[in-house]
Amino acid sequence: MIASVRGVVRRVGLDHAVVEVGGVGMLVHTTPGTAAALRQGEDASLATSLVVREDALTLYGFGTEDERAVFEQVQTVSGVGPRLALAMLAVHSPAGLRAAIGDSDIASLTKVPGVGRKGAERIVLELRDKVGMATGSAGAGAGAVPPAPVAAWREQVTEALVGLGWNAKQAEGAVSAVADGAGDDVDVSQMLRAALRELGR
Repeated sequence: MIASVRGVVRRVGLDHAVVEVGGVGMLVHTTPGTAAALRQGEDASLATSLVVREDALTLYGFGTEDERAVFEQVQTVSGVGPRLALAMLAVHSPAGLRAAIGDSDIASLTKVPGVGRKGAERIVLELRDKVGMATGSAGAGAGAVPPAPVAAWREQVTEALVGLGWNAKQAEGAVSAVADGAGDDVDVSQMLRAALRELGR
């Protein structure tokens, strides 16, 4: 298993990055929050989890080992795959997710796109007695993504929300709701988090 990668960030998207390791560019899928902490051209270190399928090897990257631990733990639940596990971490922090599971907070869990009431109840049932404390961190490095022009950030945030499981109409509605009062230049990651909060209401 590839437990971590460290190298120069060659490309950053809202939900992925390419990190050059030993001359090889590795595509790493991340949460929007982790991607926002990466800067193109700078060194980064990510805790990773390799998901092996018959037709693909997919690498997922995290700013902390705790995020990776939660990502792998929730996938032990029937019906929860890596894409849904990543969506959970896009909406909730590891601590927030543990708290929701431990407190049987179905409402918080169903804020994640793709998690219905029955799925949330199954997650609670299977993990309530297994969720533990944080396991420590291995950071992706601090820093914010540079501001983006208004047209660009709207498109990027909408695309990221659709990728996380909301439909285009829901994504566009959330983006429109948080766009009020935004200037010409905004922090894309902040607007994405604001849109996620809007969708979670």
